Amino acid sequence: MNLILLGAPGAGKGTQAKLIAKKYNIPHISTGDMLRAAVVNETKLGIKAKTFMDKGELVPDEIVVGIVRERLLGNDCKKGFILDGFPRTVIQADALKKALAETGKIIDVVLNIGVSEGELINRLTGRRSCKNCGKIYHTVFNPPGKENVCDVCGGMLYQRGDDTVETVKNRLKVYCKQTAPLINYYQKEGILKTIDGEKPVDDVECAVIALLDEVA
Repeated sequence: MNLILLGAPGAGKGTQAKLIAKKYNIPHISTGDMLRAAVVNETKLGIKAKTFMDKGELVPDEIVVGIVRERLLGNDCKKGFILDGFPRTVIQADALKKALAETGKIIDVVLNIGVSEGELINRLTGRRSCKNCGKIYHTVFNPPGKENVCDVCGGMLYQRGDDTVETVKNRLKVYCKQTAPLINYYQKEGILKTIDGEKPVDDVECAVIALLDEVA
């Protein structure tokens, strides 16, 4: 089963990806992981990507798509894969479709985790991280035993700069402009499935598994 995960920041893609990867024994692949691996392994495309990354610039689509194609040819992807964070745009989706066709692969299902903007803002602005060990908490869903103190190491908790209300709203605007059009794109392809991501985590997990069992 070849799967793409869609959803705005804070929708819970990471949580569901871990569940899916474990249940179906397929790799969870993020764009960042692929780029870093290509750079570390010094592949031809990885070396090209590094020149942009070292300058703090975005890696061009043609390089990213090439790296994705290389990664999906790995032995661990023979039974399927979960793509998370790619494609981000319709242009990337077209390029991915072409690249997969060249390797005899297709995307079986695109799982969109739907969450309202208000709920996304609540989730993201409530996140707190430990300065020492990096453990993540949430002021509502997963608070520490003692306010602003890490349960694990006793370190101070802080709010990341990209978790403030203004920054979160901007991230959601970028998502709506660049990535949300993929919902319509894959709907036309007939492979989009949307899950209500505002339900309790256990309910979301059950809905995801029930849906994917029909596809697998």
